[in-house]
Amino acid sequence: MSRFKSIRRGMNYLFPPSMNDWLPEHHLARFIVEIVEQLDLKPMERAYGTSGTAPFHPALLLCILVYGYATGVFSSRKLKNATYDSVAFRFVAADEHPDHDTLNTFRKRFLPEIEVLMVQVLMIARTLGVLHLGNIALDGSKLKANASKYSALSYGYIRKLEKQLTGEVKKLMALAEAANNEKIPDGINLPEEIARREDRLKVIAAAKIKIEARAKERFDQEQAAYQAKLDKRAAKSRESGKPPRGKAPVAPIEGVQDKDQINLTDEASRIMKVAGGGFDQCYNGQIAVDMDSMLIVTAGVVQACNDKQQVVAALDQLQTLPVELGQPLNLVADTGYFSEANVLACGEHSITPLIAVGREAHHPDPLERFTELPPLEKDTTQVEKMRHLLLTRAGRALYARRKCTVEPVIGIIKAILGFRQFSLRGLESVKGELNLVAMAWNLKRMFVLAG
Repeated sequence: MSRFKSIRRGMNYLFPPSMNDWLPEHHLARFIVEIVEQLDLKPMERAYGTSGTAPFHPALLLCILVYGYATGVFSSRKLKNATYDSVAFRFVAADEHPDHDTLNTFRKRFLPEIEVLMVQVLMIARTLGVLHLGNIALDGSKLKANASKYSALSYGYIRKLEKQLTGEVKKLMALAEAANNEKIPDGINLPEEIARREDRLKVIAAAKIKIEARAKERFDQEQAAYQAKLDKRAAKSRESGKPPRGKAPVAPIEGVQDKDQINLTDEASRIMKVAGGGFDQCYNGQIAVDMDSMLIVTAGVVQACNDKQQVVAALDQLQTLPVELGQPLNLVADTGYFSEANVLACGEHSITPLIAVGREAHHPDPLERFTELPPLEKDTTQVEKMRHLLLTRAGRALYARRKCTVEPVIGIIKAILGFRQFSLRGLESVKGELNLVAMAWNLKRMFVLAG
């Protein structure tokens, strides 16, 4: 008699197996299914017609996507395969197997609805008692676009390439006209070669127009900012009766520059400097995290490389959240977000800003964080009040929590879940996909917080 347990792969069950026995009672897949079943999916349901074969229910497809993003599976083909290979995915999919086209089409089609569902998830978190807005930490991170940086063309290279292709077309046309008098190399198809270059010329001509339009838009924005600086200096000069101090602002340069680029795969993406050195085709993802629960309350994607202009957008998003979630009290952000305009914008939204004015030196005096500053004098500016608050013991303690709230959330999403690159293309599509990532993270976090 063998001392090992028998292997019973071919055993027939007397009763049909139940999917409820497939997973432990305390499992993320069960939690996601339970939460998704509480969401209002009627807008998705109404989008389907009544003719044709019966489609998969939106709740089932949404469960597959959310559980996939929560466990690091983003590809629609890998999601489809997981419904066969993974017990948890089989449970989430109710032992159905939607193909990759169905999953990908659903993801692209309902991105605006997913943004609304993210707010519903936050409301459920409020009901569970794990979320009450108060202290918000804002941070950004570069996320790779679904495009190669080698598909990008600069304006200078486009002009060079346009001249080269035009010359090649003329040369091939001349060779075709003289085909009866000159020997054509073997294997060459002149009509195909000419058509290929003419198609390429059409593509780069369209790219030139778009780069020129971007340059004009950029100049208009820079010119408005330049004029605002001039007006501000003139106003200060009139108040003091003295010439303005400091260097005068530099006027922007009108027109297209040779270094201006466009990516032919994803035109909305931009070349950005990434961590570790070098540049890549990216978007700038912005997330605001509740510092007590580490739940993402807003998520957005911008094309700007820096974070200086993103505070107002984050404040506007926070303003749209339901009042039942609570009123944000403090906004904490690093020095990349600092500007006087951002500090004033926080005050207009009745939110206290704690935005680092500059980088602090390493290894400060050990007694520094235990000392309290004297009270601030009256008639000080908003920036001076914020700088004083950051140097108080309470302000230092709150700002120190930024590194252990919003930064770990971004780190876990990129390093643990593995979401470093968008699957979709276009600004609106990647915004929706980041909302899907945020919703998946929130459910994963709520699963831990709710016990």
